[in-house]
Amino acid sequence: MAYIDYYKILGVEKSASQDDIKKAYRKLARKYHPDINPGDKEAERNFKEINEANEVLSHPENRAKYDKYGEHWKHGEEYEKAQQQQRNYGNAGFGGGYSAGFDFGEGEDYSDFFRSMFGDGSFGTRSRGSASGKFKGQDVHAELNLSLKNATTTHQQTFEINGKKVRITIPAGVYDGQQIKLGGYGNPGFNGGPNGDLYITFNIPKDAQFERIGDDLKTKIQIDLYTAILGGDVNVNTLNGNVKLKVKPETQNGNTVRLAGKGFPVYKKDGQFGDLFVTYEVKLPTNLSEKQKELFEQLKNS
Repeated sequence: MAYIDYYKILGVEKSASQDDIKKAYRKLARKYHPDINPGDKEAERNFKEINEANEVLSHPENRAKYDKYGEHWKHGEEYEKAQQQQRNYGNAGFGGGYSAGFDFGEGEDYSDFFRSMFGDGSFGTRSRGSASGKFKGQDVHAELNLSLKNATTTHQQTFEINGKKVRITIPAGVYDGQQIKLGGYGNPGFNGGPNGDLYITFNIPKDAQFERIGDDLKTKIQIDLYTAILGGDVNVNTLNGNVKLKVKPETQNGNTVRLAGKGFPVYKKDGQFGDLFVTYEVKLPTNLSEKQKELFEQLKNS
């Protein structure tokens, strides 16, 4: 197996933080995504490589194995257990020709890997009563994009990974960067072992109108000078439709009001919502007539 430098693929140093790796992956995934590069085989190959690199480096446990074993990181646990078994049997007085008892199945090339670790002759015929050699499959990591609006409602979504269709229920209130685990939806187990798990990370891009802070939302609304001075009613857009808001007379530019319960739904707490904070932006009139200017002069001098 040729060595693949996953750090180089993502363009980060080996000392990069998990956050650095996440940012690098997202940037490259958007650049080479098949939807953006239809029919581009090189972009497709790059997209697969950066997903493979992210699958390893974004998971601290996999990353630690990769840093320790390099291209053999997937079989690091087998290697450690084989070493331990060899030590145990060696202490018990078995000769050097004893097989550690890992049955990799017909056609597998894992014996080459272990021979490189232990030397020729250490692995061969499976002995009676040896370990089963069953190991859990590799975990899979994926990202799922949601709009802010979609994240406000509990809904089902179906997607395909590793040739399997997966349908999940997404609870209202999920946040950007949140990760959920689906047990058994990862890569197949080794030698009859259980499948790995699927980890899904939600990616919620910034919304053009609303800024989310925890379970609260912030938005801005423009009001004209006359409404700011005299007061009046304005319509405010929320995630659940428009509401009428009464503007108090002599409202200042930048004033903020709170709409209780009009924010984001609280994750897995039915009926609970954050608040919506509305900031007023007073829009000054333009193209005033001479009469209007005279009136402002009168106000100024009064």
